[in-house]
Amino acid sequence: MTMLSKVAERVYWTARYLERAENTARLIQVYDNLLFDLPRNVDLSWYNLITLNSQQIDFEDRYKVHDERNVIKFLVGDESNPSSIVSSLALIRENVRTTRDVVPEETWELTNELSLYVQENLQQGINRSKRHQFLDGVVKGCQQILGLLYGTMPHDAAWYFLRLGRNLERADMTTRIVDAGVAAVLSLEEDDTVVNSRQIIWGNVLRSAGADQSYRRTVRTSVKGEAVLNYLLEDPAFPRSIHHCLAAIADSAAKLPRSRPVVTSLQELQATVFEDVNYDELGMPLRDYLNELQLKLATIHSIIANRWFPTI
Repeated sequence: MTMLSKVAERVYWTARYLERAENTARLIQVYDNLLFDLPRNVDLSWYNLITLNSQQIDFEDRYKVHDERNVIKFLVGDESNPSSIVSSLALIRENVRTTRDVVPEETWELTNELSLYVQENLQQGINRSKRHQFLDGVVKGCQQILGLLYGTMPHDAAWYFLRLGRNLERADMTTRIVDAGVAAVLSLEEDDTVVNSRQIIWGNVLRSAGADQSYRRTVRTSVKGEAVLNYLLEDPAFPRSIHHCLAAIADSAAKLPRSRPVVTSLQELQATVFEDVNYDELGMPLRDYLNELQLKLATIHSIIANRWFPTI
């Protein structure tokens, strides 16, 4: 059950960067769809995507104008942004290259194919006309690689580190997708179109999380903010919900050696994570809650890194 900490760390980060690239594409799709679907009088700022990812300082260092083109360039193709899709794929490629004795052989080929696709079609991602097609390609490419890893790797230590990374990143990105919806709702003015606009926003949030069909099957009600939030945060069966991700992280950690500090911290978070959330108040208190949850997930990462990825 033992494996070198450096290899474990690279497998963990491979999963995190795959999820990050996929969910960055999903976040952009949310805003693309909202701009198309919402009334023209709704003032929806692309810069929200920068604040959602806590990247204001990095963005301001590179761009003076907060417009759509600069935000998309920063999130998709900016190599100086360590969380851009291009940067994530470069890090995935390097991690796969250095763990080829652990991951399936085809992983290297699929990673190269996705990297080449993004490089050759990058301008499509920046320009609005073919952006949706480009982002779909990123989402499907990341899913293909993760599907290969999940479908063929033996459930040994490497697989559990892969599962740890995937679900921690997924939980974090779910909070950001939800936050994008809350930010859009807060931009609405109280008029005759506000109810329909809210439904459009939350419908797009569900689609961006791949949850629209499962929501209809499980919740069996119209798309309402309170129900969508409860589903994406607390539903135990939906793979991208916070509840499900935390359970998967805890289960994976428990299968690894010397896991007690990690498991204990996760159990404490699981016991209290939904105590302070109020689904009836879709405003700044909810955004503050989501931000606090992101900080707690970052703490879990630090505990994982200190336990299994020592720097010395």
